[in-house]
Amino acid sequence: MTRLKLHGFNNLTKTLSFNIYDVCYTNTTEQRNKYIEYIDEVYNANRLTQILTDVSNIIGANILNVAHQDYDPQGASVTMLISEESVTSEAISNTEAPGPLPDAVVAHLDKSHLTVHTYPESHPENEISTFRVDIDVSTCGRVSPLKALNYLIHSFESDIVIMDYRVRGFTRNLQGKKYFMDHKISSIQNYLSNDTKGLYQMMDVNVYQENIFHTKMMLKNFSLDDYLFEVKVTDLSEKSWDRINARLKHEMAEIFYGQNIAE
Repeated sequence: MTRLKLHGFNNLTKTLSFNIYDVCYTNTTEQRNKYIEYIDEVYNANRLTQILTDVSNIIGANILNVAHQDYDPQGASVTMLISEESVTSEAISNTEAPGPLPDAVVAHLDKSHLTVHTYPESHPENEISTFRVDIDVSTCGRVSPLKALNYLIHSFESDIVIMDYRVRGFTRNLQGKKYFMDHKISSIQNYLSNDTKGLYQMMDVNVYQENIFHTKMMLKNFSLDDYLFEVKVTDLSEKSWDRINARLKHEMAEIFYGQNIAE
C-alpha cells in the first residue's frame, strides 16, 4: 500500500491481545504450591514492568505512567500509559515482517497503553498446574504493535499462544476520504520469525472484511524434564513417562482448541 498522505493525525487504533499459557506437571500439594511460588517470583510485578518497558523501547514509545501490583495470594498486573516519540517517516515500517528480537523498531504512537495480567492456576485433582498471562498492546498511529510480538513470546515460557489483532476506527486522506486500514496484513503469522514458527503448530481464523485477525499456536515438541517440578525424568518409570506425556499433551490440546476433550 502506498504511504497515505493524511489530514491530521492517523486515528486508526491497532490492538494486539494475546494469552500465553505455560503448563506444568504437579502431582502433589507441595509441587503445586512450589510451582505457584516459582511463577509469582519469576513473573512478579517488577519483572513484568521491565518486559513492558522493553516493549515500549522496541516500538519507540515514551512511558507516561506505570501502575503495578502483586496480588495476594498470587498473580500480578502492570498497566503502562505510553505516548508517541517524534520520528521521521523513513523510520516507520508497515510491512509484514518479523519484529525485533529485540532490535529497535520505531513506531508512531499517541494515547496508547500496554497491560499485562498473570493468572497462576492449579487443581488438586488435575495433576497439571497452569500459568496464563494476558497482554494487550494498543497503539494509535501507523505501525502495528505486532512488531513487538516475537520479543513478547520469547519473554515467557510459551506452550500455547492465542492472539488477536484488530484495527479499529478510520483516518482520512487530504481529500477527506476515509481509510479503515493503512497497511497490508493477511495473517499474524507473517510477523513471526522463522525460528518461532518452526516451534509451533498454528491455526488462523481471520475476518478480513472486519480487520480482525486471530492466530493460535501450540508447541509441537517438548522435553518432559521441562515440565516436571521438583522431580526428574530419571526418577520416573517408563510407564510414568508415557502417562505424564499424554496428560500434558491432553491439557495443551484442550487449551488450544478451547474445549474439553475426552481422554
